[in-house]
Amino acid sequence: MDLFSLEGKTALVTGSSQGIGYALARGLAAAGAKVVLNGRDTQKLQQAVEQFGQEGVSSASFDVTDHHAVREAVDALEARGVSIDILINNAGMQHRSPLEDFDPAAFEQLLQTNIASVFHVSQAVAQHMIKRKAGKIINIASVQTKLARPGIAPYTATKGAVGNLTKGMATDWAQYGMQCNAIAPGYFDTPLNAALVADPEFSAWLEKRTPAGRWGDVQELVGAAIFLSSAASSFVNGHTLYVDGGITASL
Repeated sequence: MDLFSLEGKTALVTGSSQGIGYALARGLAAAGAKVVLNGRDTQKLQQAVEQFGQEGVSSASFDVTDHHAVREAVDALEARGVSIDILINNAGMQHRSPLEDFDPAAFEQLLQTNIASVFHVSQAVAQHMIKRKAGKIINIASVQTKLARPGIAPYTATKGAVGNLTKGMATDWAQYGMQCNAIAPGYFDTPLNAALVADPEFSAWLEKRTPAGRWGDVQELVGAAIFLSSAASSFVNGHTLYVDGGITASL
């Protein structure tokens, strides 16, 4: 299965001290990659590194919404010989409120965290990938890239933007041997969805709405990440892969 091997590759995963980011980082490590975890909380990040319990895992604490901090951190990694072959833009946040009452400050925070960060980190990493004529960028989108639900319109807007920015990345950077794609998770049991998981009414609705009839497990995203990180996806570009139990395929 050499097509799916990540031996000799290094991956940077943003927002990876917990949840989907942590699960994807572990999955890439199991496929042979060295992994750099990222987050703003240095203590939480160190705990995540220790939980890995294996070699080839390090951390880089920086704020993905700060363009200059991102550039400095990525350039510092590369200067130390940490060549980033794979980037997973996973950092994200949610804020729920009726649109007519949505806090403008929360809207701006969503824009910075969910979409501006993808631009900042991708641009900084791509500067080096372009020189090497190779690289994989995976953006974490959402079923809200395609669909909408009440109370999360700004989040939906950011995830729609992630899908289109992914297409733009592929259009600009495929000529340099890079593949830029997105994974769009459905409803997964993560810290970001803790309030929904704890809501029996929502869980009952979700089980009826999803053809698979259940919440997703974060481990079920790992295969997609390995595929899009490996040589197996060498001609896949600008694609959004929905991993959602069929929710976007059915009424």
